[in-house]
Amino acid sequence: MFSIKLLPLLIALVFFLTNQFYGKEMSSGTDCQTVLKQPGIIWYGSNPQMTFAQLAAYIGPILAFSPDEPLLEGTKGAEIRLPETMYFEEKPDAPVVYYRVKTVFYKRGGEKSVEVHPDDLNQSRLDLANINAIDLEYFFYYTREAGVGAHPHDIESVQFKLEVLHFDSKTCQDYSYAIRVVKIIALAHGLHWYDNVLVVDEPDIKFPMTIFQEEGKHASCPDRNGDGIYSPGFDINRRINDAWGVRDIIRSGSLITGQYQAWMSKYRWPEYHVVPPLPKDSPLYETFTKDRRNLTRDKAIYLLRPFPRAELAKDDPKLQRLIAHKGTPVWPVLKNSQSEDIGEILLKENFLGSLSLAYRYDGSHGISLGLPLLLLKNVELPMTGGWAVHRIYFTNQFKNFGYTLLFTPSASRWLDGYVAVGTENNLKPEDPLNPGKNHYKWEFLVETGVKMRFNISTTFLSPLKKLGTDFWGVRLGVRNFGFPEIDRLAFIVEVGAGVW
Repeated sequence: MFSIKLLPLLIALVFFLTNQFYGKEMSSGTDCQTVLKQPGIIWYGSNPQMTFAQLAAYIGPILAFSPDEPLLEGTKGAEIRLPETMYFEEKPDAPVVYYRVKTVFYKRGGEKSVEVHPDDLNQSRLDLANINAIDLEYFFYYTREAGVGAHPHDIESVQFKLEVLHFDSKTCQDYSYAIRVVKIIALAHGLHWYDNVLVVDEPDIKFPMTIFQEEGKHASCPDRNGDGIYSPGFDINRRINDAWGVRDIIRSGSLITGQYQAWMSKYRWPEYHVVPPLPKDSPLYETFTKDRRNLTRDKAIYLLRPFPRAELAKDDPKLQRLIAHKGTPVWPVLKNSQSEDIGEILLKENFLGSLSLAYRYDGSHGISLGLPLLLLKNVELPMTGGWAVHRIYFTNQFKNFGYTLLFTPSASRWLDGYVAVGTENNLKPEDPLNPGKNHYKWEFLVETGVKMRFNISTTFLSPLKKLGTDFWGVRLGVRNFGFPEIDRLAFIVEVGAGVW
């Protein structure tokens, strides 16, 4: 019979084993092959020294363009010269992809785990023996974009969250280190809610990772198995209802619905792929070159260059601002990760805009506050997707207080429905038996309607982003009290900041 006294010991044991799996060294009972079967293993070896250029080459993705990408100008295969080179750099006869080692999370005593060569960042060196994790970014530059809101200069990007695994020499004599891709974040149109996120949690995810480049607008999105077809829920597996996906249709100037539909994206033919300069000692090289879709003689191979400083574009203020907007002018940033769980560091979401504050009118004036389900953390609902949100409001000149649990399918679509259930503490008419004493009563309520959201980032209202959100919105709803009867049906209007 299991004794309750053993429960603390069992919990401690589970915590220890979990920490070992995500921690800096594999447990002594874990052999090489078991570790290397983990999803996302992209490199392994015994030399702890690795240059920035080598890291970028080992992880570099395949880029998949639409056959109707306007900047292709009729080229395909080895003739493709996208992405482009920024004007202040030497222009090679090849595509160019820029990279940045954004953040390095080092172990205790690993403050000198990075040796930076400012004059040649390619030769800057990482000491994997003292590193737990790395944030690596790739940038794709285009001289212009097409479609809705077209403008000169476009820089899109994708982030790879990497974990550095350290083998125990007692159980693994062949290798000392491995690099595992934990998460891929492909950015789309500058809004974090639109990010196309793939958490690498299944062994069938194919590397080098293929990244869709949206037609004309160039938003990035993972293609998990490289089949050329975007499948939400498969190619991305976080914030599915909010993720932008691949919307080639926007190039034509049309965007009919806020929700992704399959007809919005086109098939990516292999002849419109641009491939990375994968080193021959990469564990992926043999499989990569055997795939006829990746035959390098038929493909353009891009060059890798460090992401430049904004001041180099001083002759073009628009491009200079765009480069500066991508942040982290001096890189990498070093962070001590000794006291934190590496898995948690790499998987956590770091963006604001999860609170909402609005003016409310339901026959009287008030305010409304929206909060994430776990207060400090949003929780995407299983199966259906979407979000459950706490909403607190004051109305009737702040005499009445209400609370609802609100469900909305997304946090970023410009038109979305919602439903909320809760209760309101209503001030009732004065009780004749207790004159002069306020009488309140809690009443059940149901509310439903639509929320319209507006991205103010590129409008004259952009200074309001200082309030912590890119979105402002209008809510139009209908509320009733009581159950099952409908009592005191009323319209609700809210105007304010935030996604909820």
